[in-house]
Amino acid sequence: MTLKKIAAHAFISSATALFLINSAWAAIPIEHWTQPQGAQVFLVQNHAIPMVDVQLDFDAGSRRDPASQAGLATVTSAMMSKGLQAGTASAEPAMDENALGEAWADLGAHFGGHASTDRMSFALRSLAYPELLAQAAALASRQLAQPAFPAAVWQREREAMQASIREANTRPATVAGRAFNQAVYGTHPYGFEVTPETLAAIDVRAMADLHQRSVLACRATVTVVGAVTRDQADALVSTLLSRLAPAPKPASTGAHSCPALPAVADIAALTQAIESRLAFDSAQAHVLMGQPGFKRNDPDFLALTVGNYILGGGGFVSRLTEEVREKRGLSYSVYSYFAPAMHAGAFTIGLQTRPDQAEQALQVAREVLARFVSEGPTEAELQAAKANLIGGFALRLDSNRKLLDNVANIAWNKLPLNYLDTWTQHVEQLTTEQIRAAFARKLQPQRMATVVLGAAAATPAPAISVSTAVTQ
Repeated sequence: MTLKKIAAHAFISSATALFLINSAWAAIPIEHWTQPQGAQVFLVQNHAIPMVDVQLDFDAGSRRDPASQAGLATVTSAMMSKGLQAGTASAEPAMDENALGEAWADLGAHFGGHASTDRMSFALRSLAYPELLAQAAALASRQLAQPAFPAAVWQREREAMQASIREANTRPATVAGRAFNQAVYGTHPYGFEVTPETLAAIDVRAMADLHQRSVLACRATVTVVGAVTRDQADALVSTLLSRLAPAPKPASTGAHSCPALPAVADIAALTQAIESRLAFDSAQAHVLMGQPGFKRNDPDFLALTVGNYILGGGGFVSRLTEEVREKRGLSYSVYSYFAPAMHAGAFTIGLQTRPDQAEQALQVAREVLARFVSEGPTEAELQAAKANLIGGFALRLDSNRKLLDNVANIAWNKLPLNYLDTWTQHVEQLTTEQIRAAFARKLQPQRMATVVLGAAAATPAPAISVSTAVTQ
């Protein structure tokens, strides 16, 4: 049987077992160790199916992009799948993007990268059969360390991205979102905008330089979930990182040392309200309101998560939906969310409404937020939120991929290794006062950025009274 047939057969036969992965676990034991070259490894053994998922994270996300080259991290990670340089061994010829794609298809495995605001991440998925996994790891190590960055392919990709951006700029949601990000983040890299001009300033040399200085074994945080032992996982990670250049040796010590990365400043808090009214010929007005929120490792994270479910993250059971949609019919959808990261990602309230109703909808949303920050949730709201979130917790862990995401989150944000084991207990223990206090610490309703795009000229709506007894 060929490797491709083996892979296809195993994936199909194991699919029915995916939902059983975590159902029998009373706890999720996370093993952690540091390799000699400095890589941090986090492992969850799961032998229910013969599959391995690996995520490699590097501190090379878009927060480190130069403003004039916004998008550099994103395009670098994407271009690493567009071809390989020739290896040192005679059996490792150069590969173009088609040959590389066919090589992964033959293995029935996948390896690819992307960049977020904070991380440049690479994910490997393979069956755990030794022959398959060894070949997948060897190919992934080449792709991680020896990307070709072909100039002709980048020119093609850049032109497509520039055309996509120009088309997106004709959409009201894009224009409103850009204005909101600029208001909330100011000059912080989280607010950098990728434009046709910033893409034009990026060449393959810039990508190669970013890769060379950032994708180092000593900078890697590696998460492994699947059917491997600790020794097998350690060997797998060593193979994946084996081709990366070692950290330089400072003359003073003669030992490998990962050079410190430049600090990235925190996001400045808003000192006053910022309002922007943008004209736009749109059937719907777009309304966004918010401010810098909090970091992912903030101790208030769970209180804010549960509180936001009540405020605007719980869909049809949220206060914002009750007041804006159900009682007044001002919007089909209204929502709120936090975006915590290594820096204080934005808190956002968003909705769309008829242009002539935009001011009224905004006023209602402001009143709901101010009342929630001041008074917090009711006991009935809190118990309903706990029941929903705790009841759905298992669905966050019901596949290798979801479990990998959660463990990688623990690894990257330096959360306790028993975080998942204690999550439901900590949520259950939250009180209405703790949620109220957390929101009062983090949000300032009188000092928020507001963007209203496409609203019809109208006189301000009359004062509106918003009830707190919305989910009794």
